[in-house]
Amino acid sequence: MKVLTKNTDYAIRALLSLGSANGGYLSARSIAGEQDIPYQFLRRLLQEMIRHGLVVSKEGAGGGFMLARNPHDIRVRELIEIFQGRVQVSECLFRKQICANRARCVLRHEIMRIEQVVEREFDNITIGKLLGDLEAANARSAHGCISSASTAGNGKDMKHETTGKTRQ
Repeated sequence: MKVLTKNTDYAIRALLSLGSANGGYLSARSIAGEQDIPYQFLRRLLQEMIRHGLVVSKEGAGGGFMLARNPHDIRVRELIEIFQGRVQVSECLFRKQICANRARCVLRHEIMRIEQVVEREFDNITIGKLLGDLEAANARSAHGCISSASTAGNGKDMKHETTGKTRQ
């Protein structure tokens, strides 16, 4: 089970770069370089985000890409749905066919409950929140005091995902 695909991860990282630009335009080349995202791959993601009203673009000198919305209004759940579809823990497939017991399956009802919890949690995470988390993590590392919570791999430290310097 994949929680986030490469498309969603790269889209989040691109939006974090754009959010850090404080309302300015960034070129796709600069985002690709900063986030270590293949340029042509990023261009396709940016076009999809333009189509969904998350990003705007401007051609010419001083142009590039910019957030179309407040970063606090862009939810990770929305990005997941754009690039992956609905959050699903299980598709209830058995040998590539929908399970005949699906309607009566008590496990499926629990899985659906878990999916709702996961959806709510991803709905609570915004690009603005991640920008704040990144800023706090950068401030901690600049002062040489990284807390154990940010190094424990609990998903709260987005540094590896946002700098593009360290790969999973």
